[in-house]
Amino acid sequence: MAAQIDSIEVKGIKVPLIFEQDTRLPLVNTQIVFTNSGSITDTKKAGLAKFSAKLLNEGTKKLGSNGFADKLESRAIHISASTGTETFVLETSSLKDEFTNAAKFLAKLLKDPNYTEEALSKVKTMTIGSLSRKENDFDYVASNELKKLLFPNTPLAQPASGTVQSVKSIDLEDVKNFVKEHLVVSRAIVVVGGDVDRAEVKKNIAKILNTLPKGKSEPLPHFRASDKPKESILKRETKQAYIYFGSPYNMAVNDEDYYKARVATFILGTGGFGSRLMEEIRVKRGLAYSAYARVHVSKSSSYLNGYLQTKLDSMDEAKKTVVNVISEFVHKGVSEDELEQTKKFLLGSEPLRVETMSQRLQRTFMDYYKGFPLNHSELELKKIKKLKLKDLNDFIKKHTEILEQSFAIVTK
Repeated sequence: MAAQIDSIEVKGIKVPLIFEQDTRLPLVNTQIVFTNSGSITDTKKAGLAKFSAKLLNEGTKKLGSNGFADKLESRAIHISASTGTETFVLETSSLKDEFTNAAKFLAKLLKDPNYTEEALSKVKTMTIGSLSRKENDFDYVASNELKKLLFPNTPLAQPASGTVQSVKSIDLEDVKNFVKEHLVVSRAIVVVGGDVDRAEVKKNIAKILNTLPKGKSEPLPHFRASDKPKESILKRETKQAYIYFGSPYNMAVNDEDYYKARVATFILGTGGFGSRLMEEIRVKRGLAYSAYARVHVSKSSSYLNGYLQTKLDSMDEAKKTVVNVISEFVHKGVSEDELEQTKKFLLGSEPLRVETMSQRLQRTFMDYYKGFPLNHSELELKKIKKLKLKDLNDFIKKHTEILEQSFAIVTK
């Protein structure tokens, strides 16, 4: 059966339930997604949301990290916490016969997290070690620098994992307050798929949600990318130049024209060897092994970004080529052949994007989260199929804001 929308009433709140029954394998996957609870909420200490998720992965206070993990392993149950920019996710997966036990273990974790100095110290050590290693990951360095240029003085300008300094400053009270404020019934959306009955899902998930405070939902902030072109050059001991670029992209998350942006961006920089950037930068000039550009449209931001690596002595030429390719793209649009090839790929590869239950659930969740109807993805494909060249080029020419490129470059 296809994914459907239902609800679970807990503490006077109707928590949305996205459910798909699939009896082909005796497995069940559950996600409880908390909105406006990801790294975008890190307004005081960078990395707190992700750090809180890592601490929840340390099991319960009663059993400890290893004891809790052993209990789960003995029943082939997996429980994890993770964060995105806008969301905090609790996920469980298990065999069909262990679904009720998986729900019980998750409820135990939420009632008795491992809030100990030992667990805190362990997570700090691991996080700081990871951040220290990333200082020599120049893709990571350039990407973070670009975010600073595009979203200055906002949570989006800081690394989702935080900095060494911010992580050192996190204490147990910070984590407790984060979890208490964000892991609440009023922010929850439940996503369940597998060989399980809907009534059983509702009964078990309700028990989990009842362990959480009712809380309150907060509107998600939206941050506009800077339209003032900037450049930041970071000097490092490197044999390559890492060029990251980005600009605003004026589009709302529920914009009905998003399918046009999807087609346009594929032609510009997402479509691999067929894209404009790859053609000009790699094929014609041999400046880089790969070059990409993508559009990110979410509730909290909307922007275009891209990246490439090139030789140190061809850095200026590569940067100039990026500017020229995007300028020509905006002013002259695309060709009929480019449009038709893109249609063939997007329509032809669609089955690969929905072949697993998790893919279908994720798509249904995103459509619901963005405020679209359940059949939105199907309608979007039909629009892509009917898209005319003139309509696409008119759309491309309207988005002159992508010409306002900022660059973050790591070089020697």
